[in-house]
Amino acid sequence: MPARVVVVTGASGGIGRATAVAFGARGDTIALLARGEVGLEAAAEEVRRAGGTAVVVPTDTSDAGQVEAAAERVETELGEIDVWVNDAFSSVFAPFDQISADEFRRVTEVSYLGYVYGTMSALRRMKARDRGVIVQVGSALAYRGIPLQTAYCGAKHAIQGFNEALRCELLHEKSNVHVTMVQMPAVNTPQFSWVLSRLPRHPRPVPPSYQPEVAARAVLHAVEHPRRREYWVGGTTAATLAGNAIAPGLLDRYLGRTGFDSQQTKEPREPDTPENIWKPADGPGGRDFGAHGAFDDMSHSRSAQMWASQHHGLLGAVAAGLTAAAALGLRRSR
Repeated sequence: MPARVVVVTGASGGIGRATAVAFGARGDTIALLARGEVGLEAAAEEVRRAGGTAVVVPTDTSDAGQVEAAAERVETELGEIDVWVNDAFSSVFAPFDQISADEFRRVTEVSYLGYVYGTMSALRRMKARDRGVIVQVGSALAYRGIPLQTAYCGAKHAIQGFNEALRCELLHEKSNVHVTMVQMPAVNTPQFSWVLSRLPRHPRPVPPSYQPEVAARAVLHAVEHPRRREYWVGGTTAATLAGNAIAPGLLDRYLGRTGFDSQQTKEPREPDTPENIWKPADGPGGRDFGAHGAFDDMSHSRSAQMWASQHHGLLGAVAAGLTAAAALGLRRSR
């Protein structure tokens, strides 16, 4: 497949960074969008080592003007955008009544409206050419809210509804531009070392978690197969969404009992932890956090569920074959 021009937001760390590197490994040209220039430059070097071409485009995705300017620069310098991946986000770990109105607004602007602005700029160009793919990096929390993450869960729910509505419009128009969403599990990213937290102990992903490369592979698969409305990554995501569909009230009570402790380690939160809600943790004078967080020892590098989700046609054919063989054997035995 020929090399593509890809835009990845939130590319300085975590899932965005791992995704950019994965695109680089297949020889694509990637525009890296985020605020933190230290992380962006390090991510660009990783992309180049993987075999891709990288261009750093410092952008605050909560600003529609900056996002549009970034898209214009990408098309001027790199060529027509083939793929746009929305991943940039911010969050606050705290009970709802400990989050200020300004903080809630900021998380919503970055984690929801940033996706809207990115989609606007990408779609404006892709629809004119009648081709392109937009991937929304979602979460199991787009369906199932959990305590201590009201702002983030609200944003992910909003993205879900926005993406569904937009997909219907594109289907109505018989457009060859595709939007799809990838619902992620808990992932071992640096967010737990830089998110604004008012928890007494250090935040962590709810175990079991997955490495960002698992998420990146899911995004690449979604780009290659964008007609599917969404993908679920990880057995925990599938179990959570199934449980929420069957017994949401029971899950409310379960999370009310377990959701506070499961999102914190036993270690106290360090008071000098960087907070990236207003400025990047990897800004001037900061450090590069990389793609991985501090929880490698509890994070999986593979997901059997994701493989099954991506190959359900093959699995269906195998199941049908086994069923037919069993029926034939039963007839013969009679």
